[in-house]
Amino acid sequence: MARILIVEDDADLSAVLDDCLRHEGYATGLAGTGVEALDLLSRGEYDVMLLDRDLPVLSGDEVMRTVDRLRIPVRTLMLTAAGSIEDRVHGLDLGADDYLPKPFAYPELLARIRALLRRGDTDDAPTVISRGRLSVDTVRRLAYADGRPLDLAPREYSLLEELLRADGGWINTRALLESLWPSEAHDQPDLVKTAVYSLRRRLPDPSLIASSRGEGYRIP
Repeated sequence: MARILIVEDDADLSAVLDDCLRHEGYATGLAGTGVEALDLLSRGEYDVMLLDRDLPVLSGDEVMRTVDRLRIPVRTLMLTAAGSIEDRVHGLDLGADDYLPKPFAYPELLARIRALLRRGDTDDAPTVISRGRLSVDTVRRLAYADGRPLDLAPREYSLLEELLRADGGWINTRALLESLWPSEAHDQPDLVKTAVYSLRRRLPDPSLIASSRGEGYRIP
């Protein structure tokens, strides 16, 4: 599952982006300052960073320069109210992979994120993960059973991908919750159970996902 770092000092916008991206099945991290962003990047891997250019103290430009200098492997989509051609060129010259002026349409933001994810290095991991009768295309975020497309909600897709990545191994409920929906771990402890139930209903055979008390879930 792709991880997206949201670097935005506007708390309301940050919360909206966080909710929307998690609804789409992405894992998210939040930073309100450039310093927080660099700290999170140093402690964990993110696939895409949404970077507000107009951050206080340590600007988005400075964050981008540091990311480029340290060769931190994250695709960056720079967001800013400054949308002139000169501003866009400057942002790209700093090392950003893409540039989106505010205000923006949410569908366009999602499309640009998907495009950045497709640009990522795919040598380390296959874009299609399969086990038994189930498979997912991690770039296009499509799922299949017996070669036929499955109509999955974002949460269901994320869960299926995580289980397939385990390659037959057990994943307990706590690990799934913290990996897929860390910000909801305390508020919705039954989230995994509900998601598994929902995903099983979409499959041609519910037993394609095995469960065991104390062990968790796996795809045999």
